[in-house]
Amino acid sequence: MNESRMEAGKTVPVRFGSFPHTWCGQSARAMLSHRTVFIPLVLLGLIACCAVCAPLIAPDDPGAIDLKHVVSLPSSKHLLGTDYLGRDVLSRLVYGARTSLFIALATIVISCVAGIVIGCVAGYQGGMIDLVLSRGIDIFIAFPGIIFALVLLGFMGPGVFNLILALSLTQWAGYARLIRGEVLSAKNENYVLSARTVGLSDRIITFRHILPNVVAPVLILATIDIGHVILSTATLSFFGLGVPADVPEWGSMINTGKTFMRTAPLLTVIPGLVITAVVVLFNVLGEGLRDVLDPHDGMEAFD
Repeated sequence: MNESRMEAGKTVPVRFGSFPHTWCGQSARAMLSHRTVFIPLVLLGLIACCAVCAPLIAPDDPGAIDLKHVVSLPSSKHLLGTDYLGRDVLSRLVYGARTSLFIALATIVISCVAGIVIGCVAGYQGGMIDLVLSRGIDIFIAFPGIIFALVLLGFMGPGVFNLILALSLTQWAGYARLIRGEVLSAKNENYVLSARTVGLSDRIITFRHILPNVVAPVLILATIDIGHVILSTATLSFFGLGVPADVPEWGSMINTGKTFMRTAPLLTVIPGLVITAVVVLFNVLGEGLRDVLDPHDGMEAFD
């Protein structure tokens, strides 16, 4: 939405919180030319494609039990061997990518939405509303996330839905605190004052004009947090509080393989390396996005 105001006898267009029209295109070009963004983005895209196309890529049914070939070494039939029930390890790795990425993305989406709404309301409204919401944010941040999730899952029991809910409750407060700080800084900017002058409602000003200008830090945090959620999911599944035992997931694969560390270490080492690689890729991607999207450093390259 563009209006106009009088300045020094001239009519000057006022842009209420919208990005410059070339910002998105410049950001996309900067990302593609930035190695720490482009390389992990390509690799993570390949992993995501494998997860989506798991039924076409996996050489075997991940739940197929073959008691005649339990804990077998890699072979032409089973490229990464089999586990204690004779299930193909490679197939379970591929399907485990689907499970782990789904849980991570669902958790981040729920946490972002909740954190953005609460942070925007607290930062823009101020006063008693901000005080109450900020104390609630502080309480959730004070608890160690993995311990909080363990307690919640101890009451609710394992399961994909319960895992997503527990992890979301440990993640949303970080986004709320980040957005609150950004909104506090942005709500006194000229475009916000201009929007108030023309009578726009607080909801429109907050979510249509302020939020698009503070979304970059949220994108960076969310990218890094995907790796953290994958690691937390694997940790909870390792302790038996994550997904059900019959669902392929990287953490549960480590849990079932730890018994055979001496005779078949690949059952633990391979999913552990996959988790490490994916978490590192998301961390590198987040750092690359920070270099490109940082409003103080990254935007100077566009001037």
